[in-house]
Amino acid sequence: MDTSKKRSKPDDGTLARNRQAFHEYSILETFEAGIELVGTEVKALRAGRGHLREGYVRVENGQAWLVQVNIAEYSAGNRANHEPQRRRRLLLHSREIEYLDAKVRQDGLTLVPLRLYFNHNRVKLELAVARGKKLWDKRQALAQREAQRDAERAMRAQRR
Repeated sequence: MDTSKKRSKPDDGTLARNRQAFHEYSILETFEAGIELVGTEVKALRAGRGHLREGYVRVENGQAWLVQVNIAEYSAGNRANHEPQRRRRLLLHSREIEYLDAKVRQDGLTLVPLRLYFNHNRVKLELAVARGKKLWDKRQALAQREAQRDAERAMRAQRR
């Protein structure tokens, strides 16, 4: 087994991840959407220059838009480089857009981007229909995670 090729992240094509979303929201459903990008944005994402932290998805006039996602300018780009904070159109079927719009309007849910990744050399966005967590929900999740860790530690100690 060759251990010289260590990778810092899994080789699943993930370009950017929104880890904070799992802490801030209860994820109810996930969807895969294409995303309309320009060439320098794809190159910047390949270089690991995308951040989903403050982003969200908004439905306007029958279109889904990715808002406040920062894809930094491509370092080797020229004057035709992209704007880092621009709105990006999501490529979804009209039925999916109508469904997401209805969920957001009726149930008071929100659309959160979870990760950007490559799927057959195309950039895809995994987005979620989510409900915001209250403070006690967050505390409960932390306590549950801590209990799980304690149980795993006890199991490992028992096996020794």
